[in-house]
Amino acid sequence: MGKQVSISVIRRLPRYYRFLGELLRGGVHRISSRELSGKMGLTASQIRQDLNCFGGFGQQGYGYNVEALFHEIGRILGMDQNYKTILVGVGNLGRAVANHMTFDGRGYRLVGLFDNNPDILGETVRGLPIRPVDELEQFCIEEKPDVAILCTPREATKEVVNRLVALGVRGFWNYSPHYDIALNHPGVAVENVHLGDSLMTLCYKVKDLDDPEGDRG
Repeated sequence: MGKQVSISVIRRLPRYYRFLGELLRGGVHRISSRELSGKMGLTASQIRQDLNCFGGFGQQGYGYNVEALFHEIGRILGMDQNYKTILVGVGNLGRAVANHMTFDGRGYRLVGLFDNNPDILGETVRGLPIRPVDELEQFCIEEKPDVAILCTPREATKEVVNRLVALGVRGFWNYSPHYDIALNHPGVAVENVHLGDSLMTLCYKVKDLDDPEGDRG
């Protein structure tokens, strides 16, 4: 990629990908940065700056080829990688993630589920049996997963992460952010999902609707 791209730009890429996919399904083949800005709530200048981080995609007077840009952003995001993925912690949250998240087409392939609850071991979720966490080592040696989704209880997260890193897992989608994976394992990629933080942010936004001149610090 050549130069370091800011995390704020990277976080906008999935949104570009989603909007471009909707445009494609709607039969739109070409779009200008100004038209795209109107649909996404970003400025045309911001869109051009973001996309220029990865090379020149638009043409003066023509705009962007929607299909070409859609596929190129997908390539940049790694949608074609098909990373082997396991999920640890198949309680209510983990089961919901396993059942409802679309992994195929987003760069992942779910290959294993693990939990310590004896009451659910052997159950099948999304066509995969729930295995005991004791089998992590053997499974990882055989399957060599790249990514782990963590829906583990707070007290179990540190041990599970340490074991998985030692087994070669390189990425974590972490729903258990009480243990700072990135600090303790700087060589892996981590995306923390803070559901509570997101809910509190929404609370502030709703409060701000009622009191726009309120707490400004």
